[in-house]
Amino acid sequence: MKTGKISIRTSELRMRKRNRALSLILELSNLLSASLKLPSLLEGALSLVLEHFQLDAGRIYLLNINEQFLSLAACRGMNAAGLERINLSEGFSGEAVRTKSFIAQYVSELEDRERSAFLSGLGLLVVICVPLIVRDEILGVMNLASRQAFELDQDEIDLLVAVGNQIAIAANQAILYEDLEKEQKKTEFLTYSVSHDLRSPAVGAFGLSQLLERQFGSALGEKGKTYCEQIRKSAGQILLLVDDMKAYITEKESSLHAEQFDVKDLVESIGSEFAHVFSERLIEWVQPSTGMAIKADRLLISRALQNLVDNALKYGGNTVTRISVYWREEQDAWVLCVADNGIGIGDADPESLFQIFCRGTSSKGVSGTGLGLAIVKEAAQRHNGRAWVEAGEAHGVKFCFSVSKHLNEQNHCRRPKFGQ
Repeated sequence: MKTGKISIRTSELRMRKRNRALSLILELSNLLSASLKLPSLLEGALSLVLEHFQLDAGRIYLLNINEQFLSLAACRGMNAAGLERINLSEGFSGEAVRTKSFIAQYVSELEDRERSAFLSGLGLLVVICVPLIVRDEILGVMNLASRQAFELDQDEIDLLVAVGNQIAIAANQAILYEDLEKEQKKTEFLTYSVSHDLRSPAVGAFGLSQLLERQFGSALGEKGKTYCEQIRKSAGQILLLVDDMKAYITEKESSLHAEQFDVKDLVESIGSEFAHVFSERLIEWVQPSTGMAIKADRLLISRALQNLVDNALKYGGNTVTRISVYWREEQDAWVLCVADNGIGIGDADPESLFQIFCRGTSSKGVSGTGLGLAIVKEAAQRHNGRAWVEAGEAHGVKFCFSVSKHLNEQNHCRRPKFGQ
């Protein structure tokens, strides 16, 4: 065989014209990759298979491993009343699942005479069972039926088995995604509940310690007053954590409201909020003189920038004398950064700083929750962007995040959540 370069421009349309089997695989791949919603995924796949093989009806069942039965997940071309649930011990569906076998036969030849009569009454002549298998594990079965006799050759059987495997893999991914969403909901609900339930006792402890010191301060002595102060600090830390947890959940799940605004105006407003702190600590606030119009969720961007400024004030150390805000426009995104000339992040892993409840070595002795940068990262991801760390001024650090210029509809429509 001669060696050399083979260069062929691919065309999905031409491939479909050359090979109907390949056409089905391509269409099915596109369909299955477009959604992680199990019902629509299975309904669409079943319709495509019926159309390709010119069959009249079909059902897809998923296996309930714990209770050993098949549950109807999709149906086309027939009334499935009475067929919503099938035991593994009955019929051709159960046999296909138990033996992991492809089965095709005439309805009149079914061993289950009652089932045979039922299907015949629907006008069905031939039934086909395609097991849905993922990594040698049975997920369910796809039942197909025709009102006319036809022959299956080995190539068509192989194609049906391959299609079944494709559907099984996509369905398994969708099931895993649903399970992950359920676990996430449980975690978020627990987080929301805990944060909500912690607020009242924390406020109570804070107020009682104040009342105790105010009314019995002379009897408490210096040690007693110190204890009261420690109680207030601990209660304040709990309240800070509660607020940050709620902010993180809101950032993660609330709907995105994109609008056009000038970053310069937003940053000036944030600078005004921190002006008294800058004045007390003799910190210079620096920002560009020219503006930059972006389209984003103003509230989320504001919260992210506020967190970065607060982060610089908290963890920059006593040597911080300047906090600077930068912005720049790139081809596909806008980038915003907050830098300080403080002590930097030491030997901390830059990526780990954006994880929830992560606090670097410079945070020792500093009141905080470890959620500030996680909220920044979440705000960036909600805008199809990312968050990262760059070398700062002198020994300081610069935190940046990007906002995509191409926000899609998925960003604007988030599923509703509890407590919102």
